[in-house]
Amino acid sequence: MNRGLGALALTLLLVGCRGYDRYSPIVDEKGLVPADQFASYGTEQAEAIAIGRALGSAYTGDTPEAWARQVTAGVTYAKSLAGVAAVVPDTTAHLLTVTFKSGWKKAITPIMDGVPADQTAGVPPRN
Repeated sequence: MNRGLGALALTLLLVGCRGYDRYSPIVDEKGLVPADQFASYGTEQAEAIAIGRALGSAYTGDTPEAWARQVTAGVTYAKSLAGVAAVVPDTTAHLLTVTFKSGWKKAITPIMDGVPADQTAGVPPRN
């Protein structure tokens, strides 16, 4: 009886353990407005998509150092855009909180759709 309960408890424990991949759910775009469609809504939306694409293209791995390089690349790109007033990075959550000059704040996650950030339609020339 005790062995059976022990085996059951161990099985439930192993089945209940979740995976440690936190990046894939963040970059999964299923169920969202397609990036190019969202970019067509306005200049700030296009800049947000371009920042997400720059962030996504800088992905090199799952180490803290790789996350820091990825976020640094995203911050650098965001600061080069005319409509961006401030950028707050979050390396552990894989996102940037961007404040645009209009006052709009947006959390931007990586977009890994293969389109270079500079080719996002509607983005004005960078500084």
